[in-house]
Amino acid sequence: MKHAAKAIATVLAGLALTVTLTAQAADLKEIEARGTLKVATEDDYAPFNFITDGQPDGFHKDILAELKSYATKFKIDQSILPWTGLLASVSAGQYDVAITGALVTDERLNVFDFVAPVASAQHYYVKRKGDDRIKSVADLSGKVVGVQAGSALLARLPELKAMLEAKGGKLGEVVEYQSYPEAYADLANGRLDYVINAVISVNDLVKTRGDVFEKGQAVSGGGFVSWPVPKNNPQLLAFLNGFVKHLKETGKLHELQVKWFGEPFDNLPDGAITSVEQFHKLANLK
Repeated sequence: MKHAAKAIATVLAGLALTVTLTAQAADLKEIEARGTLKVATEDDYAPFNFITDGQPDGFHKDILAELKSYATKFKIDQSILPWTGLLASVSAGQYDVAITGALVTDERLNVFDFVAPVASAQHYYVKRKGDDRIKSVADLSGKVVGVQAGSALLARLPELKAMLEAKGGKLGEVVEYQSYPEAYADLANGRLDYVINAVISVNDLVKTRGDVFEKGQAVSGGGFVSWPVPKNNPQLLAFLNGFVKHLKETGKLHELQVKWFGEPFDNLPDGAITSVEQFHKLANLK
């Protein structure tokens, strides 16, 4: 019943994201006129966004502090939302941008343009520590996998499916969750065989809970963490690209990447990602 409810929530979120909406997101001049940039973040995706003692924490907390200093013509109005439905709220014009650990995908590029990436994102599997049944990607054949509902990890599962089929295997049951802590809990108690997440989040999980979980191998090609802005907002997109450029030039992005991710990503694309073709070229996807 729990998994069925999550599946229904995922379907509804997908419909909300893809249906043509009458609301129009604000471009920069309107944002400056009203005096606020409406930013949507989430609260349960470490190390990007999470809560400590009731307060926002993580990489994007520090990013927003920098943005508040950088933006001189408006204030930053942050709203913390659950992941399911967050992107649909941005696409509906309720918020101007999602500053969270969103990954670029083909489907999302139909609705959003993405600001210059702030981190790399390749997908890895994570398993229970000591689970000797799984030693490589080939051993994932037929096993139960957990992913976050509505996430890029779910959208790119066909890459893993192709990898398994090339080795004579098959993709097993896929269980969708509203948040990764739920998925990790089910992995720890044996309801799942493995979970797929972006490399930064997998590294953070193993760093903090290495007694329970173990990092596996890559199950996708390259990817990017970037902030989605609704299509047809070129001035806002340019402003946020300028902000990321500022973070790079001042060394602040490098500093925050090392602080929160344990490593810098100094070879990320400098410009916005606005089309599927451009994304595939940058990520070396076929």
